[in-house]
Amino acid sequence: MTDLNDPAAFHDNVMAQIRETGGADGFFAQFDMLILHTVGAKSGQPRQNPMAYQPGGDDGEFYVFASNNGRDTSSAWYYNALAHPDRVEVEIGSDRYRVAVRDVVGEQRDRIYARQAERFENFAEYERKTTRVIPVLGLTRVD
Repeated sequence: MTDLNDPAAFHDNVMAQIRETGGADGFFAQFDMLILHTVGAKSGQPRQNPMAYQPGGDDGEFYVFASNNGRDTSSAWYYNALAHPDRVEVEIGSDRYRVAVRDVVGEQRDRIYARQAERFENFAEYERKTTRVIPVLGLTRVD
């Protein structure tokens, strides 16, 4: 049984589910899930995080949200992705590839986040819990 109070063990469990099933079980089964691979902004060490994503439009861009469960600071992976955008990869199903990273801002960010919050109540709750604007990153496959 995974210790829910140990974030690293919890993330490892979710990533194992994503890799084994192409998605995740339980609560996370409702989301499109991916594993984001980054490099630590300060450490330079490889990092990976499971997360829900929102499929995008015809251009292939999709979106991830630095909600950090509504805490007052953004998720560490967000800073890592911005610090080393040329070293960001995603794992979706059995496919792993490099992505271009774009910080989505303004009206477009608001529209994309609102769609996520409408689809999933936990994202609406994250926004209510904090005064910061939760960042959205656009990711596009790089061949």
